[in-house]
Amino acid sequence: VQLQASGGGFVQPGGSLRLSCATSGMIVSIFAMGWYRQAPGKERELVAVITGSGSTNYADSLKGRFTISRDVAKNTVYLQMNNLKSEDTAVYYCNANRRSGTREYDFWGQGTQVTVSS
Repeated sequence: VQLQASGGGFVQPGGSLRLSCATSGMIVSIFAMGWYRQAPGKERELVAVITGSGSTNYADSLKGRFTISRDVAKNTVYLQMNNLKSEDTAVYYCNANRRSGTREYDFWGQGTQVTVSS
C-alpha cells in the first residue's frame, strides 16, 4: 500500500490548507484512514481518522477547525484545516490501518510539512 501525502506549505495564522492523501485500489473504503502530525520535539499525535464506513473521529483540541473527508472514487482522503494556528506547525502524515483477526495492517505516507507563521 502506497500513500502519497501532499498539500502542505507555509500559511499565515488564520489561514487554511487542504491536505490530500492519495492511495490506490479500495484502500480508503476498507482501511481506517487517518491523519497524524508530529511537531518538532514532540511525539506523533492523532489528528483525525475516517473509517471504512465513513465515520469520523477527531482530536478533541482540533474539533471545529479540521475536517477529514474522502473521495472513494479518487481513492483519496483529505484534511481541511481552517483557522490555522502556529501550534499546528508540524509534519502531517497519512496512515492506513486495518485489523483482521489477530493481524494488523498499518501503512504510512511520507509526510507533508505544514508551517503556520506570520
